[in-house]
Amino acid sequence: MTPRELIGVAEVPGGPPLRLVRHGGDFMILLERNELMSTRMRGSEVALGTMSVARLGGRPAPRLLIGGYGMGFTLRAVLGDVGADAQVTVAELVPGILDWARGPMAELADGCLDDPRVTVRMGDVGAAIGEASAGPAATRYDAILLDVDNGPDGLTRQDNDGLYTPQGLTRARAALRPGGVLAVWSAGPDPAFARRLSQAGFRVDEVRVRARENGKGPQHVIWFAQA
Repeated sequence: MTPRELIGVAEVPGGPPLRLVRHGGDFMILLERNELMSTRMRGSEVALGTMSVARLGGRPAPRLLIGGYGMGFTLRAVLGDVGADAQVTVAELVPGILDWARGPMAELADGCLDDPRVTVRMGDVGAAIGEASAGPAATRYDAILLDVDNGPDGLTRQDNDGLYTPQGLTRARAALRPGGVLAVWSAGPDPAFARRLSQAGFRVDEVRVRARENGKGPQHVIWFAQA
């Protein structure tokens, strides 16, 4: 049996540390005993990017906010589907995640963080949403993509809970341009969260996506909530 190799540890503000582990040819990011993401289970993270862009219907010069970077699957999917006029902000709370992207996983990142369409914002994605919701129309987004926990609760850090409350969803809706999309990734269904999205004034589409790009593996859930 091939043993797991610990590559690095990244501190999470207000939460337990993350560990980057290599197992054979695969990388995994672990939170305690939870596998948050891995290179072999990328299908739903890719779908989060491609399906969100598809729902924008070819809007000119779209502005997108992605929280957080993870292993970059969603960011690379978005960059592959938007034009040269797009602006993509990545909000990442954990500096070590980006150190891994530029270090042991640089080949996987494939230069996406240096794409001229990309702006990296270090900090809480909730703060970025709050600023856009309170700012002028030009600061709002066409799409906000959230994959910062294993679902609509603060698994990674308790402060993330605020993203999924009625107040947090109201802020997210205010941070979107008319017809914009809030997309939330989850490891599993959550009927109560789907109801909260509807109660916040969104039109909600719940999509089940296989974890692997070959259509196999467990089913994950993505909520696409249109303002």
